[in-house]
Amino acid sequence: MKSLKFAFAPLALALSFPGAAMAHDSQPAIAASSTLLTLSAEGKSTRTPDLAVFSAGVTTEGKTAGEAMSANAAAMTRVIAALKKAGVADKDIQTSSINLNPVYGQPVMGPNGQVINEPRIVGYQAVNMVTVRARDIKNFGKVLDALVASGANQISGPSFQMSDPSTAQDEARISAMKAARARADLYAKASGLRVVRIVSISEGGGYSPPQPVYAMAKMSADRESTPVQSGEVEAQVSVTVQFELAP
Repeated sequence: MKSLKFAFAPLALALSFPGAAMAHDSQPAIAASSTLLTLSAEGKSTRTPDLAVFSAGVTTEGKTAGEAMSANAAAMTRVIAALKKAGVADKDIQTSSINLNPVYGQPVMGPNGQVINEPRIVGYQAVNMVTVRARDIKNFGKVLDALVASGANQISGPSFQMSDPSTAQDEARISAMKAARARADLYAKASGLRVVRIVSISEGGGYSPPQPVYAMAKMSADRESTPVQSGEVEAQVSVTVQFELAP
């Protein structure tokens, strides 16, 4: 049995000879007169995203831990109410983190730069963040503005995604298999052989959302709506296919 493997992007191919494979490589059973060809191909399919995932929250400070948490709770309640008013469903709002940390003052320094008194706690900082899935991409900028108007001072994201990437991934699979088969036919013809059958198929890949980042702390109430460009997201599937070639 002969074995051919090739490697280059986006179709990976590499050449190996009988007995040259590593011990962990298991060769499938093919006819003794046949050649095993291994190809890796990639397929892609693009879509306009219909989901934006981002984080939003509030940072507050107080002289005591209780003051910081109380102020944060009141502000976060307004933020969540603003999200719901903007049309975001309860199921699409999830608390991702709650943190309370001491705030330290500056150390007291001596005339020679030595520390006389170590920094002491002068207050507390509370942070509450939620992860949000916004399904109305066209009005996403208005959702961000509503959040800031309600008191949110931390926003990061978004990650644009497909709520259901299965159709795009299936298209990418078909594209990858067509590419692999076309390349197999090419190598078979160039070698004076023919493709007998597909011996094995393995898959890898997913989809790659673009990741623009927003970080907003304060906005004027009369400003224009925040512009948002969602672009496209891409489903990517890679397949490794083994073909049996014969005279």
